[in-house]
Amino acid sequence: MGGDARRDGLLVVRCQLGERDAFRELVRAWHAPLWRYVRGMVGSTHLADDLVQEVWVAVLRGLPRLREPERFAPWLFTIARRAIADHLRRSYQAAETSVAEAEAVAVDDDPLDGVLTTMQIEAGLYGLPPLEREVLVLFHLQDLPLTSCAEVLGVPPGTVKSRLHRARRMLRAVLVERGYEI
Repeated sequence: MGGDARRDGLLVVRCQLGERDAFRELVRAWHAPLWRYVRGMVGSTHLADDLVQEVWVAVLRGLPRLREPERFAPWLFTIARRAIADHLRRSYQAAETSVAEAEAVAVDDDPLDGVLTTMQIEAGLYGLPPLEREVLVLFHLQDLPLTSCAEVLGVPPGTVKSRLHRARRMLRAVLVERGYEI
């Protein structure tokens, strides 16, 4: 992950005071985690590059108004989430004839037994609907705590827990279907 909240908060304050080097340090610390999150959500390297650039522009514009500098990480991922949602909205409007079939994923009722590796999670992510994929990316691949996931997603922590539970079951079904032994 990018770094600790205290260091990020200090960098944000330095950015707000006009220090360009501080922004470069924030980008250096958070670019890779941000890119992995966006790439995990959109599935395309080139599209992830474009969206991450949009996010950094929005961050640069919004930093002066960030009132809680120590909350930089959830704020950053919230901006990224909006950029992804805007892109998806534009894509869906452009392809009006396509029908979403993400709801047709088979789910079994067995709880997930064992621990998944990052590689297994990434292998099965694209078989999941966006809400379930997003909660797995934030929690497992970005290592955001439950409360930060809730803040990014704009839902209560209990909702994050239930989405995680459902997403893990769905991911298990996708991975079993692809031949992974779980």
